[in-house]
Amino acid sequence: MNLRIGSRGSQLALWQANHVAELLRMEGHTVEIEIIKTTGDRLQAVTFAQVAAESGTAKGMFTKEIEEALADGRVDLAVHSLKDLPTELPEGFALAATPKRVDPRDVFVSVNYESLAALPVAARVGTSSQRRRAQLKALRPDIEAVEFRGNVDTRLRKLSEGQVDAVLLAAAGLDRLGRTDWVKERLNPGDFCPAAGQGALGIETRVGDEATIAALEFLDDADTRLAVSVERAALAALGGGCQVPIGVYCRRVDAEHAEIFAVVADPLTGAAVRIHEQWGAAVDPRALGTLVAQRLFEDGAEKLLQAQAGSEAGK
Repeated sequence: MNLRIGSRGSQLALWQANHVAELLRMEGHTVEIEIIKTTGDRLQAVTFAQVAAESGTAKGMFTKEIEEALADGRVDLAVHSLKDLPTELPEGFALAATPKRVDPRDVFVSVNYESLAALPVAARVGTSSQRRRAQLKALRPDIEAVEFRGNVDTRLRKLSEGQVDAVLLAAAGLDRLGRTDWVKERLNPGDFCPAAGQGALGIETRVGDEATIAALEFLDDADTRLAVSVERAALAALGGGCQVPIGVYCRRVDAEHAEIFAVVADPLTGAAVRIHEQWGAAVDPRALGTLVAQRLFEDGAEKLLQAQAGSEAGK
């Protein structure tokens, strides 16, 4: 069948769309890619907080326009970085497939320094993520976090120009683009917990488009689906989106157990609540995600999230 993929126009987004397109072509389908500019792409020069102020919410800022194209029938499926996809999809849309996940970790990228620990006092580290900013503050309170938006090439160029001493990025994007020359350290999830869905792709379709959903079925990886379902359920129960300082990472240990890392942290103080536990993998993923959120709340996460909400409201 002929399938039309909606994608953002960044180098990484197009790599992801072309990767899925090639897998579909190998199954005998004809595939086209339509580039769609999203709110997040249009407002590259401003912070995520300002994007939220302009559009009313940061949720869906990389997906809304693509979903509009899906709803209108201009495209048949959308390929997203799953961490950009809101935990609750708008009515009429479905997460049809989650291909096998690649490295979910954050990475420390620097020209001159070999690790986060090796950075000098008062070093400058670029990141646009409140989650990374908060965990950086927890590990190295002396370091200045610098707002750093733009695509991968833009961020690496700014690093090479010496605007910062290092940047924190997702391993998956650099690995996919072959831009790992300055990756000095892949950060342990126990110290630096990834975002829910990081390293995974999410393929979105219209609910009821059975032909497209059937065509995508071979791409769905069961272990990835389990892990990201737990992570997204926990994030939803915590009330978080892609710019709230929450990290959740789940991985299957064996047929019966899943290992879960999770953190809620304050980007201003570095105060953090963390858990690292194993649960039975046979538990419903949504229920397991809710249990993770409950455990974080019991340990004090609600206070940190309320403080974050208050600081954002005061800006």
